[in-house]
Amino acid sequence: MKFLSEYRDPEMVIQYVKEIKAITTKPWTLMEICGGQTHSLVKNGILDMLPKFITMVHGPGCPVCVTSVNVIDEAIYLSEQPNVILCSFGDMLRVPGSKKSLLEAKASGADIRILYSPLEAVELAKSHPEKQVVFFAVGFETTAPANALSVVHAAKQGIKNYSILASHVLVPPAMEAILGDDENKIDAFLAAGHVCTIMGIDEYYPIAEKYKCPIVVTGFEPVDLLQGILMAVQQLEKGVYKVENQYARSVQREGNAMAKDTIHKVFTISDRVWRGIGNIPQSGYEVNEQYKLYNARLKFNINIPFAEENKECISGDIMKGLKKPKQCPNFGTKCKPEHPLGAPMVSSEGACAAYYHYASVDDVLID
Repeated sequence: MKFLSEYRDPEMVIQYVKEIKAITTKPWTLMEICGGQTHSLVKNGILDMLPKFITMVHGPGCPVCVTSVNVIDEAIYLSEQPNVILCSFGDMLRVPGSKKSLLEAKASGADIRILYSPLEAVELAKSHPEKQVVFFAVGFETTAPANALSVVHAAKQGIKNYSILASHVLVPPAMEAILGDDENKIDAFLAAGHVCTIMGIDEYYPIAEKYKCPIVVTGFEPVDLLQGILMAVQQLEKGVYKVENQYARSVQREGNAMAKDTIHKVFTISDRVWRGIGNIPQSGYEVNEQYKLYNARLKFNINIPFAEENKECISGDIMKGLKKPKQCPNFGTKCKPEHPLGAPMVSSEGACAAYYHYASVDDVLID
């Protein structure tokens, strides 16, 4: 945990904590929907500052964590095909598939390369015309513009040995799935500021109205998160349910028009299976018909049998806000970052990894 003097605007941190404590009269459960926010809450000791009435739970806001076992298996299958170079962000390599991880496939000889941008993969395809280069396109709406742009660039340059394995997931359908679950305990959401920077906030108004659930778009620094929590609790205490934007310095209501245009040019909305949660209708992006030559699933005719998830991993309950990482019987024992049972212990944004590395106290249990 940081010393208070290390925070940006420590006076505002103190002020927001005092205000939250002063107005809270009932138990409230708030969910942040972003893995970056989860790590900030845990690493900076914010959970310890809040009154006991406020319970923070950690949603499916880590794109690595929600990537299904089957999609990992698809990526491994592609990496093991002749003359294929599979490109990926580094945090995907240790995520378990049904039988092994990409890191294990790489150790066995698969040509898997860690890149920092899909545009690097396009250049790799251009310089290696004898190879098929596939980029593992994982992420929420935040990374979708860059992945879409890589397809547009490849098409414009006539690069036909490039494709993407799309595993994009969308935040609003996931929020609806959580709120519509019979076991739902969420009273308010902190929405992900970076996603809203791209997509805007209009999609959240119908959700707040339908489920009577405050949604506050929030940044990532302690002062942002505490102000977002305060705004959500103010609504709950007053019986108000609306969308508010704490992160106004970055988020505009309409979002980024150019980024959205690029997404819609390349992708179509599709159903998507989320690890630990299951199929959520209309919750993902898939390459559309116009750019089907760049869809790795079609190019390689992938047809992999459905694989069951590891039953020892409770990632679904964690990402739906039903349990905390420390409530898992395998947390820190059978499941550690170097030997994970599931993705939330692997990813740099995973809730289990955050608690493993930073949590210093027992947290309020939900049960």
